[in-house]
Order: sequence, then structure tokens, then C-alpha cells
Amino acid sequence: MRITKVMWAFAVLGLISICAESRVSCAYVTQAGQVVERKTYVFPSYEQAVQITDVENYASKEGYERAVNDRNFEFQKLKYTSDGLKVIAYLYKPARTEGRRHPAIIFNRGSTVRGDIAPELVSFFHRLASQGFVVLAPMYRQSDGGEGRDEVGGADVDDLMNAVPLAKSFDFIDTGNLFLYGESRGGMMTYQAIKKDFPANAAAVFGAFTDLEALIKFRPQVYLPATLKQLWPDFDTRKDEIVKSRSAIHWPELLGVPLLIMHGGTDWSVSPSQSLAIAQRLQDLGKTYELIIYAQDGHILSRNLEDRDRRAVGWFKKHMKNKS
Repeated sequence: MRITKVMWAFAVLGLISICAESRVSCAYVTQAGQVVERKTYVFPSYEQAVQITDVENYASKEGYERAVNDRNFEFQKLKYTSDGLKVIAYLYKPARTEGRRHPAIIFNRGSTVRGDIAPELVSFFHRLASQGFVVLAPMYRQSDGGEGRDEVGGADVDDLMNAVPLAKSFDFIDTGNLFLYGESRGGMMTYQAIKKDFPANAAAVFGAFTDLEALIKFRPQVYLPATLKQLWPDFDTRKDEIVKSRSAIHWPELLGVPLLIMHGGTDWSVSPSQSLAIAQRLQDLGKTYELIIYAQDGHILSRNLEDRDRRAVGWFKKHMKNKS
């Protein structure tokens, strides 16, 4: 039977109707980056947050309360679509946008699967937003109630790439001024997003790994064979592919945006040699970058949080386009 355009149109309309009525998953008619749920976040006390998160590693009680109680900003938890999945993102924005469009920092968190980490991030986001930025942070699939499976630099990179249509859905974000900011694993995600032509004006990373194979050798007590198989079940058969795709050291020529690279000199999670190595490659290629090593500081630069973010904001503002 020949299917005409009219019949196809009615078929699609029928599928949409079925999705709406039965609430089944119909990813093929859902646009990527579409918000399906949006809630204002209600923060616990600092003492409660300490019990359920690692907030004490990211903010003092004073800094936490200052951010949580600043009514000039609001923290929202979003659920949006990515590859047919419903995944989570955090949005930190001015309470009143009043028709203004703000540059946005797309923050890429570290670690693997996480739960609710809003209390850990709010003070950090407050510093960035106080400098005129909206912050949008994809949590990646499987984390904080999101659907799908986190592949730590595999298909989950799409959740970061789909932050672009997500940002475009908000009239208060100036999508001509998007910036990437990555921590640890999120730095690796930032490098991959640049490779995939994420429309960022500039990017900054801290504690980022650029060579997965070297990272595994650096911390063999952490990256045991069983752990690697848990992260990547087919690691034994796809090792070369998995390592190369997550290691910017293999494709520095594809890092085409200005990069600020920061690392702690005593980082025992990711050796600073990883940032030194990628900086050397960028230097050889004539790329635009800056490298900062904080002597006597660790993985997330906890001794230099404010200076870290001040430098990142300065880097972003340096590469800001005229606001539309």
C-alpha cells in the first residue's frame, strides 16, 4: 500500500495523540532540549545539606547561606529531553529578567553518577551569576533521577550538546554568548563538546583529564578492571575507542575555542601533567589558551575557589561578543 503525505501526517498526529493520552515514551516526536518539568529548588539548611551531600568541600556555612538567601537569584531544577530520554539540568538565573538576555555558562560537573547535588553547587553558581551570567548545568543521564545510563563521555555527551536547544528555549539567555566551564570529568566533557562544535565563545576547565589511559595508570587502585567494566561493560573489546574518544590529547587540533586550563599542583586525583601535556600540544598548534597551575592546591582548587572563578569569568568576558 502506498502511503501518501496526507496519510503520513495523520499517522504522526495519531502518534502524538497516543503519547499524550497514554503517557508512553514517544521520543521520535519530542524535540531535543525540550523542557518537560521545571521546579524552583527549595534548599535545606547547611547542617542538613552536610548530611546528604559533600557541600562542606565546596562552601562554608556563611557562603552557602549567603547564596541560598539571596533573593536576586533563583535556582531551578529542570527535566529536559535528550536522545528521547528525560534528563536533569540545574538552572541558576536572576529572579527578574525583565526582558534582558544574559550570557550563559554551561557548567559541566565532575564524577560519575550523582544524586541531588544542588547544595554543593549553589554557592559556586552564585559567584558566577553575580558577575552577570546565567548558569545552566546538565547533570547527564542517570543522575539525580534522570533516565538512561551514564557512559562517562559516551552518549551522555549528547546531554551536554542538547543544552544548546535547551538554552535557546529561554528568552533570557543570549545564545550568542555561551561559555563552557568544566570540572574534572566535566572538563573531559567540555573538550568533547568543543570537538563536536558546541557553539561556545570560550571554555575553562579545572582538574580535567586529557588522557584516560594515563589516568588509569596514575590511579590503578581506583581504576581496577572491575571498576572499568562497571563504567564501560565492553571496555575489554573497545578499549582503544573508549580511551581515544575521551582523551583530548589525541585530537588537540579539534580544540578550536580559546581555552583556560587550571589545575592543582598537588592534585592526587588527576595529575597536573595531564593539563601540562595538552597545553604543550595547544602551544605547538598555535591555539589560544592559558594555563594556570595552583601550587599546593588539590583537585577542585578548594584553596583558590574565588580566584579560580574570577579567572574563568574574566576569560569569558574577554571573549564576549556584543550583546544582541
